[in-house]
Amino acid sequence: MTLTQRTGESPVMVRTYEYDDRLVVADLADASAEPTLDVVDGTAIVVVDDDQYEIDLPADGSVAHTFMKNGVLSIELEGTR
Repeated sequence: MTLTQRTGESPVMVRTYEYDDRLVVADLADASAEPTLDVVDGTAIVVVDDDQYEIDLPADGSVAHTFMKNGVLSIELEGTR
């Protein structure tokens, strides 16, 4: 597992956990507004308040399934067969 934390000037704490085979989670629980999510060209784009965060997805042909609950964004990767 790899952990990345970003705060910058934003009050929103973003923690990204990357597991080798299946899951990336970004913790957006401190956001004052509901985050929005879109997946475009292999990148998950999360917009919360006035900030945008981009999470690169693997370029190995995996299919990304996205879920958001209680400020936690989960991206499950499913390899193509």
